[in-house]
Amino acid sequence: MVDLRVQDYARLLIERCLDVQPRWQVEIVSTIAARPLVEELVRAIARRGAYPLVRLSTLYERRPFQHLWAEEAPEELFEELPSIEQFIDDEADAWLGIGAPENAVDGSDTPPERRAALARLGAPFVQKRLALETPWVVCRYPTPALAQNAGMTLRSFEDFLYGACLLDWDEEGRKMRRIADRFDRASEVRIVGEGTDIKIGLEGRHAEVDDGRLNMPGGEVFYSPVEDATEGVVHFSEFPAVQEPDEVWGVRMVYREGRVVEASADRGEEALFAKLDRDEGARVLGELGIGCNPGIQQHIKETLFDEKIYGTIHLAIGQSLPTIGGKNVSTVHWDMVKDLRQGGRIECDGEVVQENGEWTF
Repeated sequence: MVDLRVQDYARLLIERCLDVQPRWQVEIVSTIAARPLVEELVRAIARRGAYPLVRLSTLYERRPFQHLWAEEAPEELFEELPSIEQFIDDEADAWLGIGAPENAVDGSDTPPERRAALARLGAPFVQKRLALETPWVVCRYPTPALAQNAGMTLRSFEDFLYGACLLDWDEEGRKMRRIADRFDRASEVRIVGEGTDIKIGLEGRHAEVDDGRLNMPGGEVFYSPVEDATEGVVHFSEFPAVQEPDEVWGVRMVYREGRVVEASADRGEEALFAKLDRDEGARVLGELGIGCNPGIQQHIKETLFDEKIYGTIHLAIGQSLPTIGGKNVSTVHWDMVKDLRQGGRIECDGEVVQENGEWTF
């Protein structure tokens, strides 16, 4: 039997997140493990009078089997996409990515330089997505690998995932807009927590509220900070920084004039520096996000959820978001989550607006 929540999830993705229109060509990228959701998505797309383009692989990747290909392909093939892939990037009317790994570390044995080359090949599509030139949404489907990674049974993880996604998003949007309005009036935000005291410039920048239209789950207020106005130190001491397939513990970074000038990690430092040194823009702070999803209270090593934990913030190195004023360009965008629920605070121009993860205004 199909879990009825899968049907509700599919309708949410197609009708709210993408708002698929008649005759759209909708690209769906996922793994074979997500078949129940993919089938419901195809039905929902059909009801909208549109066309699905389903592309499945054994691991979640932009193009099916690209990591396997990258391990053997000669270097000159990384200079440009094949024409048929470029055509899909240009012509698809919407894009939907479903993370549903069978093994959470699949792809980790692809050499780092080859993974970086794949990122460069995919960069134009990422830029197009971030500029909102194409409607898109990323989400997850509950698999045993994700459940195990989160330390849950599959049933518990299913309840957790749907509890974070199947919310009244109009009501959550109203709550988050109040937060965004307060931060929009600030020229500088200060974040204080364990091992952390960092100031982030927001002068002239405005917030985006994720009310369940871009990511699923939604539940964050986020900014692209002023590129040269981040000063101080941040220590991600509570949770690992996770970007599949990398998991780095104890990341500490020092910012001066917007750039990371010192960095270290307790474990996985090589992966951290591989990203920081990938290109000129990788060491710039690309995003400040504020977690606001009431259905997410615990870290599960899945950044799409973890960055929305109520009472946390996340900072992303690399690519900023041009639709909200961001100017930094990079093939890196790595969100790292800082917990403020025990002894942390956020200030807007010197006024405390959040303490121990709860709003004070």
